[in-house]
Amino acid sequence: QVQLVESGGGLVQPGDSLRLSCAASGIIVTSSHMSWFRQAPVKARELVARMPPGGSGTDYADSVKGRFTISRSYPKNTLNLQMNNLKHEDTAIYYCSVFFRGHNVWGQGNQVTVSS
Repeated sequence: QVQLVESGGGLVQPGDSLRLSCAASGIIVTSSHMSWFRQAPVKARELVARMPPGGSGTDYADSVKGRFTISRSYPKNTLNLQMNNLKHEDTAIYYCSVFFRGHNVWGQGNQVTVSS
């Protein structure tokens, strides 16, 4: 059974940084198609960043390029999202996801709120 558990969200001010982590079980993150999505109130869920197996070909949404970095930790089997220079519009619930056997498996979501 695949499980994803996010952590690291919270309330920050504009310009601050946060690091989200996603602990995976049932898969090996370095061998999987891993992604971060987010969903803001009254908006559709959108892709933030994704990383294919092996690490090359990482892709980011235009709105976060240069500010967010997706990475994987092999020993801990986690997916990470380093978020720098956060903006009000980054406020959302962030979801870790893995594409597994033809469909997306989701974590429970983690709230990130950017407010002055």
